[in-house]
Amino acid sequence: MTKPARTKKIMIIVGEASGDSHAAQLVREIRNAEPEISFDIFGSTGPKLRTLGVETVVSADDLAVVGVAEIARVFPMFWTAFKLLQKTAKERKPDAVILVDFPEFNLKLARALKRNLDTKIIYYISPQIWAWRKYRVRTIRKYVDLLLTILPFEKDWYSKQGVENIEYVGNPLVGKVAFQNNKDAFCTNHGLDRERTIVALLPGSRSTEIKHILPEMIKTARSMRKDHPNIQFVIAAAEGRAAVIREMLGAESFFTVVENETYDALNAADAAAVASGTATLETGMIGTPMVIVYKGTEINNKILRPLISVEHFGLINLIAEERIATELIQNEFSSERLSDELFSLLEPARNAEIREKLKAATAKLGSGDASKLAAVAVIREIG
Repeated sequence: MTKPARTKKIMIIVGEASGDSHAAQLVREIRNAEPEISFDIFGSTGPKLRTLGVETVVSADDLAVVGVAEIARVFPMFWTAFKLLQKTAKERKPDAVILVDFPEFNLKLARALKRNLDTKIIYYISPQIWAWRKYRVRTIRKYVDLLLTILPFEKDWYSKQGVENIEYVGNPLVGKVAFQNNKDAFCTNHGLDRERTIVALLPGSRSTEIKHILPEMIKTARSMRKDHPNIQFVIAAAEGRAAVIREMLGAESFFTVVENETYDALNAADAAAVASGTATLETGMIGTPMVIVYKGTEINNKILRPLISVEHFGLINLIAEERIATELIQNEFSSERLSDELFSLLEPARNAEIREKLKAATAKLGSGDASKLAAVAVIREIG
């Protein structure tokens, strides 16, 4: 008779698209690492986790909001999700809870679960509290059993803050950021002229980001085309966001909107405007010179900006430890400034210089398989 598989229960919590993607890679590697174990995995899921058969307790699709006003508006939904996950953990008693990024929600959940359950709390994609609200490190010290970091400078920073059970696994994007179609194929597929300049626009993945960032990008494209009508603009939409973007474009006809082809679009582009976040790191890995932009509500800026304590907003600049990509944040982000910066990046000598700097910066992330190393660490932690 076949020996029955052992079962381990894992609750996994994601709250936005990037976390869903990293979590899905981690789940695959956990299952591959221990095929004789039956993993019962459930929690807050996005579409990629659901595709892998992870059971949905809470849908993460609507949880990705940014800023104080946005959180206040959807607080009842967050509270409902929070209580449901607590209740599920209490009833099903997972061997481990894996929290993936999403610190505003996950740090509170870590505290609530650890106080009431004897379960391992593992944090993957460690919170960027080195950038702002450093006091939250107390929560990690007290309630997180294992912290898995993905940026090269994070382990030393957390160690200096007294976090002992910490492991740097490398960046999960290394080896995963790759275009499927070369420039010729991408241009052919979307009716673009490969001989003409292409500028990629990445307005973010959250609806609130798109609302505040895309209009300024549209103004920039209009302005640039007045003097250079041959420039082609490609808007790279995150999964499920193309319809919203096309609605915002209205009658504008010179934009090409693609969905789930971000890496192909960046590879084909001569330069890009990229919303601050993980996309700046992905753009750096592709090697496309970029301008980093961000704009939220004024109330968010007034409340949150004083809490930020890092020299750079863009991840690629933080890793490089220098301002490779110009950053236009909040009031600095205007169509005039963005136009000037993009035109500067389109100059051949500057374009080539930036590409070399991006190559050197992303080489710091190594070539290891972060998801596989993280899976090994998770399995070791839960025994």
